[in-house]
Amino acid sequence: MPLLETRNLFARYGDFQALFGVDLVLEAGETIAVIGANGAGKSTLMRSISGVIPNKPESVRLDGEAIGGLSSARVVARGIAMVPEGRRLFPSLTVEENLLMGCYGRKVAGPWSLETVYALFPILRERRKQPGTALSGGQQQMVAIGRALMSNPRVLLCDEISLGLAPVVIRDIYAAFPSILGSGASIVIVEQDIGQAMKVADRVYCMMEGRVTLTGRPPDLSRQAIHEAYFGVHA
Repeated sequence: MPLLETRNLFARYGDFQALFGVDLVLEAGETIAVIGANGAGKSTLMRSISGVIPNKPESVRLDGEAIGGLSSARVVARGIAMVPEGRRLFPSLTVEENLLMGCYGRKVAGPWSLETVYALFPILRERRKQPGTALSGGQQQMVAIGRALMSNPRVLLCDEISLGLAPVVIRDIYAAFPSILGSGASIVIVEQDIGQAMKVADRVYCMMEGRVTLTGRPPDLSRQAIHEAYFGVHA
């Protein structure tokens, strides 16, 4: 049984249909990447899995349990945490207070605490009393990841975590992934950088206009196939 699964997932914003029957599978201990151009439906998929956009209960399953109709708070309580696009830190809170917000929705025993988050991102310990929004973009992203980890999630959803960051900062953030996987979490990343996605993912899903157009293991996907699935045109 997959850890996380979407089955024939549809999503709408009012009259606009954003997803068309998306099927996705995440196995325990796995990292999958969802790639695609702007407007492909990647972030909508993350919002649907996390409960921000409600769906039919059976369209999202965690350990076989239908959770598609649950609120985002109840989805977090089940063990799915999201690192949202744009980080979304609380501007009135310090770094440490932002981190502590992550465990309010799910207080369970697990590997992640303030101490282990600080061990993963040592700069956050140095800046823990500063306002979260006073940090650099990369450091803010570390806070957003740490906040999600504080709930000791089984599934970590990462929506565009490299967006707008320098390559050296992106490298440092992705260097944390082995520790996150080693803690027992599985990861779904949304990533526009195809090269970065192929480096870290066990499997890749490509989306275009709300549909999955290609899926497979990175070594099995040709550049031509990815280009056609990404843009819908021949290279």
